[in-house]
Parts: sequence; structure tokens; C-alpha cells
Amino acid sequence: MSRAAHSLPAVAIVGRPNVGKSTLFNRIVGGRRALVDDEPGVTRDRLVADARWDGREFSLTDTGGFEIASERDLAIRVRGQSLRAVAAADVILFVVDGRQGVSPADEAVARRLAESGKPVICVVNKIDGPGQRDLVYEYFRLGLGEPQRISAEHGVGIDELLDRVVAQLRSATASAPSPRLRLALVGRPNVGKSSILNRLLGEERVLVDGAAGTTRDPIDTLWTVDGEAAWLVDTAGIRRQSRIERRLEKATVASALRSLERADVGLLVVDAVEGITEQDARIARLAWERGRGLVLVVNKWDALPVGARDPHAFLAEARRVYPHLEHVPAVVVSALRGTHLDEIFPAASRVAEAHRSRLPTRRLNEVLQEAIAAVEPPRQRGKRARIYYATALGSAPPTIVLFVNHPAHVTTAYLRYLENRLREAFPLEGTPVRLLTRARPRGIGRRSGRTGAPSSRRVTRRASAGRP
Repeated sequence: MSRAAHSLPAVAIVGRPNVGKSTLFNRIVGGRRALVDDEPGVTRDRLVADARWDGREFSLTDTGGFEIASERDLAIRVRGQSLRAVAAADVILFVVDGRQGVSPADEAVARRLAESGKPVICVVNKIDGPGQRDLVYEYFRLGLGEPQRISAEHGVGIDELLDRVVAQLRSATASAPSPRLRLALVGRPNVGKSSILNRLLGEERVLVDGAAGTTRDPIDTLWTVDGEAAWLVDTAGIRRQSRIERRLEKATVASALRSLERADVGLLVVDAVEGITEQDARIARLAWERGRGLVLVVNKWDALPVGARDPHAFLAEARRVYPHLEHVPAVVVSALRGTHLDEIFPAASRVAEAHRSRLPTRRLNEVLQEAIAAVEPPRQRGKRARIYYATALGSAPPTIVLFVNHPAHVTTAYLRYLENRLREAFPLEGTPVRLLTRARPRGIGRRSGRTGAPSSRRVTRRASAGRP
């Protein structure tokens, strides 16, 4: 998102299940932000994104199916989410299925929306051809003014609809810059990601249910702590690929992984009672491979027996079994009781700072000189790699290029050793570090045929020459 959602005029899309709300949402914001499927009720939580039309910006909210008469628990809570979106909106788009005609349920929803006192545009969707245009006139009886015919799937009538929307919008207020920090709550199904998000925000921003898979769309929310702001994204649970059978669940998992790729830091939520599983460790590896920072959030700590609540022992065992978690900071929390949740933001901020860091060239080469002097690169095929100098190529994550005589002779184990020495010297908590090897530029290191650790004078000189 380019701006803080609360600073823009707001437009809410509401309507009964399966009338095309999410298709319209995607059409307006561009791309497939909301999941779309033939199965009714795919969207359950409020999904918010920024949109622009004719030079005007606004936040657009997609909502779950509005079933006004249903008394099922999930339907009541989805309806509550929709009503929150209506209360916060400046303009409401009431989407109906033009092929089905006006139903008593449509009339009931229209009355409820009219009571809000907000401008409501009746959007008659799925009108694809000239022969269907007369179907629109029936919707005058809803008392919401002139209906707007569209086909969200084919993009018909969208321009005219947006012209009407911006004509109704209030003037956009000056907005604060978008927060720099973007966090994604990731993990297996039913570990408490949505419960944590709701606790952090102090409201039921997303639905929580005992059944796994309640969250489907990634939910972006502005989270402010002591004047500092971040985007907080709740995602669907990520199961092992072999256990994913339904098309919809495959789409939700793919969407969760895309949200992780857009984040600066992943908050990996695990279940303290179940312990850290192979799938938890796999998600951590996925985050690391995608270059994301990572914080381990151990939830349901209150459910452990009192004698087992030793966080140091818990984390030591987890890191023994899964060594790639060694450099990942952890917090132990209880979403149910709200304990230690205030430790999440500081931990994420530290990791984000490390993730954005660009290591200074001079100190970087000093650390590498000391590491090479202590342990030389091993011989490969009778030859020993010689590292001349290093330079920081970029950040997010920190990326370092090592210039060597024979890049193929630098082993993975030796790169891991160098990474550990860098972590000892620099604050790199919770972020991956990428070490790349490149052949030396012409003329560097040709005056000596020796291999192994370069002299202090040589490293300093070459570091200065290679500073970007």
C-alpha cells in the first residue's frame, strides 16, 4: 500500500455471497489481491487495498458474503465484519447478481445499508451482453437510485462505476507516509496467527474459529505501537504440499507465500504445546530462502504444564533439532491471555534494522581478514581459494561479494564459517546473510602466488580499491 489506509476516503464493497465482490475488488485495485473461487463464502475477513481513479486515491475494502437472515455463528461474525466496513466507509458499493433478479435477501440488505446514511451505489454485476441490459431496471425497486450495470469479470462498466465513486468521495485528507516496516504473520493452520493479530490491534479485525483454515485472504492492517507504525499482514495457514488437495487451499497457501515475499520480516507463529515441527522449520527455511527477516513467536505458552515453561530449554532444543533457527530471535506469548505480546514489535524492529543494514567495507574486510587468518579456506582439487577483498553489494537482506581467485573452490561449509564470524562482529539478528563469490578483477593479487590469508596491508589496500 502506498498510503496509510486510515488517511484516505474509504469505499466498501458489500453484498450477498458469490455475487462477484472479490472479482470487482481485484478489477479495481489491479491484480489478484482477493481470492476468487466458485465456492460461496471464500472471503470472510475485510481485505483492504489502495486504489486510484482520475487522480483520486481511496482505500477499497472487500468483505465477506452478507447473509442478513442467517443465525449461523460464522455468518453472524462475517456480517459483523461487513458492518464495520460499512461504518468506516464514505461510499458503499452494494453488489448484486443481475442474472438472479431481486431477492428478499437483497431487499433486506438494501434497507440495512440505506439506514447507514452513507451514499450507496447499487452495482448490478454479471451483465455481460446487450441482451441482458434490461435486467438492470428491476433493481430500481431497491430504492438506492440508478443501478450501475457492470461485468467485473470482463471489465464492462467499470470506468462509469468509478466515475460515480469519485464524484461521491469526500476530499482526501493529507496522509502520513506509509510505514517502512511490513510484517507477515505466517505459520501452520490453527497456531493462533489471527488471535495474535486481534490481540495486538485490540479488536476482532479477523475472524477466529476453532476450525483450521478460517483465514483465507491475506489481511493488511496498520499497527501502531508508541507512535511507530507497521503494516501487519495475517495469512492463511501453510500446510505441507502433499496434504493440500483442494484448489482453494492451494490458492490460499500461494497467497500466503506471496505476502511473505512482500514483507520485511516474517513472524513465524508456532504452537508451544505441539513444539516446533518439521513444517514449522520448513516455513522458516522458505522465509530465509526468500531473503526475509524472521522472528519466532511461540504461542499458547500458557497451555504448557507449569514445570515445562522454560523458554531457554524449549528454544535450545528447537535449535538443536533445527540448526537454521539458531540466529532467529524468539518470543514466547499467549494470545489467549495477552501475555508478552508487547515483545513482538521490538523484536521485529531489531530484525528489520539488521535486515536493512549495509555492512561498512573497511570493517567488513577487517573481520574477514581475521577469520581467514584463523582458518584458511580448505584445499579443493589441490588448490586453495584465496579471498582478496569483499564489498557490500546491497541490503534487505545484507548481501556481500567476495572476490577470489577461484570461486568454485570456496566451499559451502567455509562460507558458513565466514557468515558466523560476520554475525559475531555485526548485529545481524534474525536476517539471512548472502555471501556471493566472484572471480578477482584483472590485476588484483597477481604479484604473489601465495594462497591463504592475505596480509593486513593487502586486504586494506584492496578493500579501499573495491569500495563501491
